[in-house]
Amino acid sequence: MRRLSRLAATLLCFSFASLAASAQIPLLNERKDWSGPANAWWAHVSYLADDKLEGRRAGTPGYEKAVAYVEEQFKAIGLKPAGTNGYQQSFALVPTSIDTAASFFRINASGKTIDFPIGSDATLAPGMENTSVSNSPMVFIGYGLRIPKKHIDDFAGTDVKGKVVVFFNAPPINLQGPQRAYARSNDQRWKQLAAAGAVGMISLALAPPQNNANGPARAGGARLLFEDPALNSMKGLQVSATIAYNAGDKLFGGSGHSYEELRKLANAGETLPHFALPGTLEAKTTISKAAAVHMSNVIGLLEGSDAKLKKEYVVVSAHLDHLGIGRPVNGDSLYNGAMDNASGSASVIECAKLMAKYPHPKRSILFITLAGEELGELGSAYFASKPTVPKKDVVADLNMDMYLPLFPLRFIEVQGLGESTLGNDARAAFQLNDVEVQFDKQPDENRFVRSDQVNFVKQGIPALAFKFGWTPDSPEQKIFMDWVKTRYHKPSDDLQQPVDKAAAAQFTVVLGQLTTRVANGPRPEWYPESSFADQK
Repeated sequence: MRRLSRLAATLLCFSFASLAASAQIPLLNERKDWSGPANAWWAHVSYLADDKLEGRRAGTPGYEKAVAYVEEQFKAIGLKPAGTNGYQQSFALVPTSIDTAASFFRINASGKTIDFPIGSDATLAPGMENTSVSNSPMVFIGYGLRIPKKHIDDFAGTDVKGKVVVFFNAPPINLQGPQRAYARSNDQRWKQLAAAGAVGMISLALAPPQNNANGPARAGGARLLFEDPALNSMKGLQVSATIAYNAGDKLFGGSGHSYEELRKLANAGETLPHFALPGTLEAKTTISKAAAVHMSNVIGLLEGSDAKLKKEYVVVSAHLDHLGIGRPVNGDSLYNGAMDNASGSASVIECAKLMAKYPHPKRSILFITLAGEELGELGSAYFASKPTVPKKDVVADLNMDMYLPLFPLRFIEVQGLGESTLGNDARAAFQLNDVEVQFDKQPDENRFVRSDQVNFVKQGIPALAFKFGWTPDSPEQKIFMDWVKTRYHKPSDDLQQPVDKAAAAQFTVVLGQLTTRVANGPRPEWYPESSFADQK
């Protein structure tokens, strides 16, 4: 064989390099046999949802087994460790509860003291330190919301400085979309109240309590708070209380309004009056702490190919934990969490494996399995606040939480579709694969702000989440609804349930294509009209 000339050899190498650089993850219709990818995805689910892991409750030995498994997978794929200790980013949480005997909540009005017994008439929320208020005036401001882009401002014309603010934790009728839940979360509401000078907040119940929980109680009834004081989102809050349904009238005595009158308006989402409440509040919140609980996120890095853009990062995430061992249902007390969310963690692993086989995109990818979602999105809150890369360089989060591959992938619901330019990337990636993209069909469920992506949103980072879609009155809708009713947060979310494994593998392939598209394209941005565009 003749030797190639140096020029010919150079051109041939250049040709191969160009071909490799242009290689792309194949479209779904370019693969006929999905058994291999389906079995690979299911193997991860089968390990993570096995009884031996005892439901992967964060902070337990079963969860640590799951962490070790994901580490092994990331290492085998060739991802670089991107935690603070190898692949792991560990953090500590302190179980904190109310010492009811040393706490109180009472109103002094017209020379009388009205007591609200802790645990029956009033529930106090613990912080990391004891707090108190004395002779604090109170003001009722309806829903207690300020969302300029939605033209909602319950603070307008009302001075809340130095006061405890009382409100119904409900949305007004003109507040639609993800903000119905997001703006009412404690940290977002307190951010607005604190900026206006309030010292405390009292939430009112709209209806009698319903005990419909299926999973284990959180840390034995205690609230898990970050040990790191820098992560306290409720700084300056001197009292946070919820008044029971049957004690509301005691709060409004002498105000000229009744609890029942206001409750009916709030239940209908109607406009509520604003007014000062008679008397002053005296309250003390005394806490007790237990030993810190430790848990870890698992983070692997696929380094980008562009010298400049590889210093920016797209996050592909899913929570690794579930509920552990809890209340028996039909004799079964082990909450395996196969779909919630071994399925999402399996897709993170398989997406990383797939993308590692092809030319790396320009930006780097962080593949993360997150701790403590079931305990309050704790792992994502920690990572989003203290990422292992510069926060300003995290450009997007694509999150998988219980995406429910229960039937063929013909429709995909994309949560956050209309909030940022990521929505157009999702449309392109799925539609190229003949999968129709849908907006959230159940907006009242507020799913966009009920899982780990919300903590990226709070840091100003555009995000998306996903569910397999369906059309009204279809067999797929019935399967979806039946699953939510009979398996969500129940022991029956196990390895015996029907799952479309090939559809899960197909979703994971499109996820890889979407991630590549985002990592190669312009930096994602919030749409100007999105109410999330003003996050820090």
